[in-house]
Amino acid sequence: MAGNVPAPTLDPAAEQAELERYLGDRFDLGRLRQYQATLAEEYAACGDEQAFYRTSEGYLYNLTAFAMTGTKLPYLRELVRLVPPPARLLDYGCGIGSDGLLLLEAGYRVEFADFDNPSTAYLRWRLARRGIRVPVHDLDHGVPDGFDAAYAFDVIEHVSDPFAFLAEMERRATLVVVNLLEPKPAEAEQAIHHELPIGELLRHAAVRRLRSYRIHHGSSHLVAYEPVRSGTIGALRGRVALTVGLLRRRVAGRRLW
Repeated sequence: MAGNVPAPTLDPAAEQAELERYLGDRFDLGRLRQYQATLAEEYAACGDEQAFYRTSEGYLYNLTAFAMTGTKLPYLRELVRLVPPPARLLDYGCGIGSDGLLLLEAGYRVEFADFDNPSTAYLRWRLARRGIRVPVHDLDHGVPDGFDAAYAFDVIEHVSDPFAFLAEMERRATLVVVNLLEPKPAEAEQAIHHELPIGELLRHAAVRRLRSYRIHHGSSHLVAYEPVRSGTIGALRGRVALTVGLLRRRVAGRRLW
């Protein structure tokens, strides 16, 4: 059962050491420590969002540092709770693949998908170093379907059309697991984030077969749902689950939906 699967654990020092080994003399500890500013500066210099996601080297530092924080561990634990190994999973918008690597270690069959860029080049190197041969799909050239679950953690805020993004995930898996971030304008990285219509996105999940809803870190709405429309009772249960989750957080003076 899924509940008997050990929760993924993280070794922050190993994340940093692996990037150091990959970059060699090019590794810059200052860029890792200032990972948000590193990315924001690179984005400002590039000036083109689509080109940025296909060429960014700053993401090597940003995604490594973010993985080191353990922010996404609660999302991974919820995914493990819902779907037992050896389920076939799609890491959609995988970046450097730290989430999928943890799930591979836990016994899942993971495939990755993102643009062909420096981050996925690093991911391929990481996989080869472990002796693992799994697909890393290029979003510009199509991604297969038939997955037990597709997940995207801290990804959807980077796209201009979040509903189209969810539709892509829904076509490929029987369960979608995604987190929705409330905007934090004070953060340097916010320049590359799109503000999400969180209320509408929560409703989108609620009228389908909502499996789970939790709010993590005070501002990250994690939803897991099957992409088929529920009947009236199922939709009502979904709305109730969302309401309970929001009440737990007690969003004061803010209407999300």
